Amino acid sequence: MNRKKLQKLTDSLTKNCKHFFRGFDKDNDGCISVTEWVYGLSVFLRGTLEEKMKYCFEVFDLNGDSFISKEEMFHMLKNSLLKQPSEEDPDEGIKDLVEITLKKMDHDHDGKLSFADYEQAVREETLLLEAFGPCLPDPKSQSEFEAQVFKDPNEFNEV
Repeated sequence: MNRKKLQKLTDSLTKNCKHFFRGFDKDNDGCISVTEWVYGLSVFLRGTLEEKMKYCFEVFDLNGDSFISKEEMFHMLKNSLLKQPSEEDPDEGIKDLVEITLKKMDHDHDGKLSFADYEQAVREETLLLEAFGPCLPDPKSQSEFEAQVFKDPNEFNEV
């Protein structure tokens, strides 16, 4: 399945999830295999907290180095926050937010988030699961997707 077909099929499921493709494409070949598709959907639709944490962390780890750096946090927060008109530089507010986030989530104080840091922070406060932007479907989108896909199997094949 290529990116266009997957995007058309999952528009309702992923309308708020900007980077879901990276989380599904485990081998980074630019295509979603059937195995990657089924695994990704199982995480989206029925995943445990552990599976969702791993998925979100992989989405947030933009360069794939197994850490979420200050730069990655800045980039994601800048793209996910609404811009407010103000006199001060909006980038300064985002930099402050990155520092606050690090104080809350960087348990080993190395200036970046490992999966262990992220996992500990999310277990303490589950709202931090999507701390850097939405990457999981909301319950309404999930229900709409399931209704669409499981309504008529022939319709699913024609997408």
